Amino acid sequence: MPGLAPHQLGTYFVLVESMNLLQHAVEQQLRADGDLSDIQFSVLMRLFDANGQLTMTELADGAVHSRSGLTYQAGQLEKAGLITRSPDPADERSTLVTITDAGRARIGQVLPGHIEVVKRLLFNQLSDHDVAALGEIMTRVRDHMRTEPPRSAAPRKRRA
Repeated sequence: MPGLAPHQLGTYFVLVESMNLLQHAVEQQLRADGDLSDIQFSVLMRLFDANGQLTMTELADGAVHSRSGLTYQAGQLEKAGLITRSPDPADERSTLVTITDAGRARIGQVLPGHIEVVKRLLFNQLSDHDVAALGEIMTRVRDHMRTEPPRSAAPRKRRA
């Protein structure tokens, strides 16, 4: 079985390092400006973009996070008054998650700093052509990765 070519391996490591550096800076900013983790911010933004409401499964699939981890994070967000969780009237097996006015306000609080970090560390280094090319490439990669079953479809591990 052939391995990765040197240029592929190099590209992979540069991508991973770049994403780690960006994620670290974003996590620091989210904590400082809004006492949020990156997954909590992702949950709030997904809810905001979805007109305020999604099921836990939709959130888990979109956030690429484990069910148990997402359940914990949702509990933290609910304690903070940023979301509510309730049974889905259309499907009793599902839980609906709804962003609150306080959740929307928290997004408004952290988003300016978030945008500044992303622009400074990522987009200020790129031309418009670079951004378009990177967006096209990463969309292709993401769409290919999304052909795999979502994490929420994986069977749950049983504890012994």
